[in-house]
Amino acid sequence: MKRVLVAGLQHESNSFNPIVAGKNDFQVIRGAEVFNRFRDNDPVTGVIKPLMEQGYEVVPTIFTSAVPNGEVDYDFYMGVKAEIIRIAKEEQAKKPIDAITLALHGSMRVKGLGEAEGYLLEELRAIFPDIPLFCSLDMHTTMTERMHNNCDGFVGYKCAPHTDRYETGVHASRMTIAALEEGFKPYSAWVKVPILIAGEQSSTTVEPMKSMIDELRRTETQPGIMAASYLMGFPWADNEDSSCAVYVVADSQELADKEAIRLADEMWNRRHEFCFQTETYPEKEAIDVAFKAIQEGHETPVYLSDSGDNPTAGSSSDCTGFLRLLMEDSRTDLLKTPVLYGGIYDPEATRACKGKVGQEITITFGAKFDTTTTQPITATGTVMAYIENWDKSSVKCDLALFRSCGVDIVLAEAHVGYTTPVIFSDLGREATEADIVVCKLGYLTEFHSAIAKRSIMALSKGSTNEDLKTLNYTKVPRPIFPLDDNFPYSAKENLIAKK
Repeated sequence: MKRVLVAGLQHESNSFNPIVAGKNDFQVIRGAEVFNRFRDNDPVTGVIKPLMEQGYEVVPTIFTSAVPNGEVDYDFYMGVKAEIIRIAKEEQAKKPIDAITLALHGSMRVKGLGEAEGYLLEELRAIFPDIPLFCSLDMHTTMTERMHNNCDGFVGYKCAPHTDRYETGVHASRMTIAALEEGFKPYSAWVKVPILIAGEQSSTTVEPMKSMIDELRRTETQPGIMAASYLMGFPWADNEDSSCAVYVVADSQELADKEAIRLADEMWNRRHEFCFQTETYPEKEAIDVAFKAIQEGHETPVYLSDSGDNPTAGSSSDCTGFLRLLMEDSRTDLLKTPVLYGGIYDPEATRACKGKVGQEITITFGAKFDTTTTQPITATGTVMAYIENWDKSSVKCDLALFRSCGVDIVLAEAHVGYTTPVIFSDLGREATEADIVVCKLGYLTEFHSAIAKRSIMALSKGSTNEDLKTLNYTKVPRPIFPLDDNFPYSAKENLIAKK
């Protein structure tokens, strides 16, 4: 029975966010426990199931994930990596490992070190120089030379929002199986494309990404092509590797190079087509548009995205600027239902609400972590609900619902994402019954889109500021679009060979 080593690292690291993500932010699954934790739309599950169905012995190591945040704590990362390496060596000593398949993010950065995925791959390749090694990646991967040099092939998500995480894990395992069973010898090609693109400008449900992804899928039907990916990079990470990329895995270097160059030219030629696809306005104008819609009898709920402080893109989730505008707006009190706002990450303020449901209290919240772009709010209001050990995020935490100035504010003890309306309903508010719902998101997830009658994105401030030209980049390679324009580019000259 062939043995395949598996592991998972999932974290998107925002270098503009001052929070250092550590052990309290991550969910860690060890060893065989993963077989009891299979989930829908999960790349780890997608990696493991086809290997088991093939009859292989899956050798589990460590699987860790967290809501996107700031850079990852050095000691936490080094401990996780050391544990994976230790298990790999121990298992190899028992009986040889035949292949490795990983579910990685691709834009996990470690404080004081840099790339996370590359160093893990490098150590694994040093131990296992001759066996197949394949990885699934997030679409927002920042490809590096260390990653490229130490892996046989990558495949990234093709959907944004990422509804194909499971399928991408399956794709990585299929490459592993092809290498083990069919003698497939992989050749990979990586082409850098010097573009920074906010995720909200690259939704795959609209152009130009829709047809570009269609072309990726068509490319993968060609004989000899095993995987073709657009890796969009992560614009809120200021590092020397920042860039979009094309990655192709094929049965010959010539074919991989040719297709990667062709696809990279397509991306570069369409760079000016990337734009916001939802209604997008400056903060105050976004609020005006929402109130006007309510006044004119528009169907509700109307959704507003507080996009500059999006925790699912790695922001601190404690910026108060957009919330302050709503709380100070006299129109807020005239709504039939309080504005539903998700939310503020503030452990201290959250715990101040404990045991006080139904009571009027005065608390100060926000700006605990991001102290440069925002200021705390002190407000008097009523604690509407409190949940202890809420378990529908990567880590358990307490939640509170605090009503003040016509706004129901979710306060969270941990850094959580506002990806589904469940967080509201668990606190006693149904998003479907609200006039206005505000989420710290960019584009809405499918769960919110299913109930939103109108979606408006506010260009708010924070460490996921959508106006990339306003960010203080100091490390990204220049020139790079859209920070720069009108500079020459050759996809062929940006083809990076393995060393």
